[in-house]
Amino acid sequence: MATRIPQERTRRRPTRSGLLLSEDLIVETALRLIGEHGPEALSVRRLGAALGCDPTALYRYFHGTNDMVLAIADRIIGDAMAGFVPGDDWVASLREMAVRVRAGYLAHPRAAAMAAHRVTRRKNEIQAVETGIGLLLSAGFEPAHAARLYLTFIDTVLSHAAADAAFQALPWQQREADQGAWRDVYQGLGPVAYPALTAVHPELPGMADSSFEEAVDLLLEALAARAPKGRGYGH
Repeated sequence: MATRIPQERTRRRPTRSGLLLSEDLIVETALRLIGEHGPEALSVRRLGAALGCDPTALYRYFHGTNDMVLAIADRIIGDAMAGFVPGDDWVASLREMAVRVRAGYLAHPRAAAMAAHRVTRRKNEIQAVETGIGLLLSAGFEPAHAARLYLTFIDTVLSHAAADAAFQALPWQQREADQGAWRDVYQGLGPVAYPALTAVHPELPGMADSSFEEAVDLLLEALAARAPKGRGYGH
């Protein structure tokens, strides 16, 4: 991969604190710092301090912070997809992929904003794309359609997962205020000015919930309907 550091520069090296420095350790530490302090914590200086090493030592493993972001994004994908084995039902397998991706982003909500829109060109992302497109090919879609439909699928999944993660990353006071607004503000609006909202008045508190599962199910139903005959749900 064009952005990777040559193998001879990625050997494990001990830090001043005795830790063996490695790409994995750097990524784990970066995820921890981002989780504790937000995306602004991702700097060579802060990572060096957290790892007990000279910041310049990190350049043996990464070209810079952008390279680290790609590695972080790929780690989230790898953790989310660990142990995943597609089954015979391609729709159910794609749904499991979607659920796993969202869970991965929710596990690292403050890193999600940095990761969701990036193309990592690393092994975990490559394997996920291979798996997803392979499932659509197994459904009988032509190659050009399979590639485009996978893009539609994963963009939808990532967008919803990133939005849910961004909400999760908010301070709890803001989360509670936003969720409560559907009850405290929207349910109090009058029927003359807002007849549509009045018509769904009892359902408004549910607007605070994530629409992730509904969106994924709608998309998968549409994909199943477009699949070649005999390759829809349960096939």
